[in-house]
Amino acid sequence: MSDYKERHENEIFTKVLKAGRRTYFFDVRETKAGDYYLTITESKKNFSENGEPTFEKHKIYLYKEDFKSFEEMFKESTDFIISQKGEDVISEKHDKDYKSRSFTIESDDEIE
Repeated sequence: MSDYKERHENEIFTKVLKAGRRTYFFDVRETKAGDYYLTITESKKNFSENGEPTFEKHKIYLYKEDFKSFEEMFKESTDFIISQKGEDVISEKHDKDYKSRSFTIESDDEIE
């Protein structure tokens, strides 16, 4: 059996989250012993110098014995971020007025 075919035959469940240039794949797969595990793949689209699209991929394998700890740490970490910075995205990419606003803030600081 080919490696490609084997990888796809053990996929049980898949969800896809598209987020700008990134896509996240949540795949439930089956081990040789018949148990399930989760892979989370981040795929980021980039372009080479000649304009050809390329994909940079990062993958996490998560097994059942780690689900509870992973879920707790994920929740704790995301709660911390939201409590510290709120839900609004703070970045130049998401705020068209970021540069002029940051310059204004810096200018106001110098005046005081």
